[in-house]
Amino acid sequence: MPFSPSSRPPSGPRRRSLLATAAGGALLAGCSGGPGSGSSPAAAVAAERARARAARDSERLAARYDAVIAAHPALAARLRPLRDEVVRHAEAFTASPTASPSVSARAAGPGKERAAVPATEREALAGLAAAERKLAGRRTAALLDLPGETARLLASVAAAGAAHVYLLTEGDA
Repeated sequence: MPFSPSSRPPSGPRRRSLLATAAGGALLAGCSGGPGSGSSPAAAVAAERARARAARDSERLAARYDAVIAAHPALAARLRPLRDEVVRHAEAFTASPTASPSVSARAAGPGKERAAVPATEREALAGLAAAERKLAGRRTAALLDLPGETARLLASVAAAGAAHVYLLTEGDA
């Protein structure tokens, strides 16, 4: 059966917007210095701090997904793949061979906040989408200040966050 367009206007970013964001982030990150480009110790410290913050942010977001899944079990099948991807993002940020143990330990440590979960599934999904959108925006804005590999990773995860916003706002339509 051919695809029939939805009667409601589409919300959230379009596929082209997601691809443009990902491509733009990759281009920006590609212009950054790589590991062999003579980056300064200050840049390395900034990269470690950015990775630790990104890991903590992803862990908090995963905790928010957990809270929504616990409050609205009917959403579990839809949210679990997104939550699992957010957990993999946190792991990717802590898996740096150059990150100091103290930064990685802080990033992996406790501090997961339990956000209040809205009473309705629709509001809960909107809250998750807003959190993903805010985090993706903050990560995209941070790209210019980071060296190559960290910027590339952050760009990739920001693009994934934008895709999550799309999936959370479009639903099963």
